[in-house]
Amino acid sequence: MRPNRTGVALVCGFVLTSCIVIAGALLASGHGSRRASHGVVQPPHTGQRAVAPPDIYGFTHLGMLSPAVAGDRELVYVPNSGETGMGGTRWSTSKDRDTVTVIDPKTFKIVDHFHVGGMPQHVTPSWDLKTLWVDASSEDQLVPIDPRTGKPGTPVRNVSQPYNLYFTPDGTSALVVAEYLNRIDVRDPHSFALRRQVKVPCRGINHIDFSADGGYFIATCEFSGQLLKYDTKTMNLSGTLDLGADSMPQDIRLGPDGRTFYVAGFHDGGLIPIEGTTLHRGTLIPTGAGTHGIYPSRDGKLLYVSNRQAGSVSVVDPTTAAVLATWKIPGGGSPDMGGVSADGKQFWLSGRNDDEVYCFSTTDGRLLARIHVGANPHGLAIFPQPGRYSLGHTGNYR
Repeated sequence: MRPNRTGVALVCGFVLTSCIVIAGALLASGHGSRRASHGVVQPPHTGQRAVAPPDIYGFTHLGMLSPAVAGDRELVYVPNSGETGMGGTRWSTSKDRDTVTVIDPKTFKIVDHFHVGGMPQHVTPSWDLKTLWVDASSEDQLVPIDPRTGKPGTPVRNVSQPYNLYFTPDGTSALVVAEYLNRIDVRDPHSFALRRQVKVPCRGINHIDFSADGGYFIATCEFSGQLLKYDTKTMNLSGTLDLGADSMPQDIRLGPDGRTFYVAGFHDGGLIPIEGTTLHRGTLIPTGAGTHGIYPSRDGKLLYVSNRQAGSVSVVDPTTAAVLATWKIPGGGSPDMGGVSADGKQFWLSGRNDDEVYCFSTTDGRLLARIHVGANPHGLAIFPQPGRYSLGHTGNYR
């Protein structure tokens, strides 16, 4: 149920820090609402470059839900990929694959389950927050989900190998990451008509995040260990950094300072800080074996980091490069991809190798729920979350 909305001023515009302060004060005092949308400013008009606040996640704080998500059901969407490991060996014996499991985060009950096509990898909110897209990579299709009903629609076909899906900060283009084709396909963000194919000089292009002003993005290459820096408008390659063939970089996320990117080094066992302008590599922040997913806390000050092989989550302060806490899954697990609830109290992750999902309390790190789903759950999304617009993946909001 959505409480009544309050009049936190929309007229503050895009960049006035005072607007954020006023909104936060109202919410903290009880005069605002967790589900209110008035604390969020509108996204930039299509065709304009996004304006960065002093805190890069300044528009994704508590209560800053966009009017676009009013009436949407708060649900957890779990794509069950049924992937194979090296040599074609199945990671899971479950026959339930190529499906999406839908969970109510309040009751921890499964409320729906449906087929979406071969090897669904991630559930991605559209730039305008009106549609969720399931990228069924081996089926060459994107399956829409209506977030008001939680139900799937008619697939968009002939989208080659959609492993991951992102949107440019101005909302004018979709970037389909075709990992196994070593390619980024630039497409229309609504019809997904192909505009351009960009062949990348690496193997296994994987995850992306954008600079604070949206002028460039950095992509990780899982199988060959590089980072690639591209101009967002021209799609020209402007820089590369070799992390080493054994690094196996996974997720990448811009830190709250708006300058430092953090790369999940799967085989490095930690976060690799990267200065975005120069691609200078900083000192590794050890978190645990199989570092994989990176998600900002609801106040934007901390990073929650999943360690798939260690079966844990690390809470990292990017300002001090310190690990503040480690949340272990009792009996072990394989935490992978997910997201933080709108109220900031829950952190959801898929259990990639164990056919289950996890819900942690962000207050004390307790495991609140462990729910059996289908085979090899991957890019789990909890929706809606605060933010003006989505940059893609499982919910990278600005």
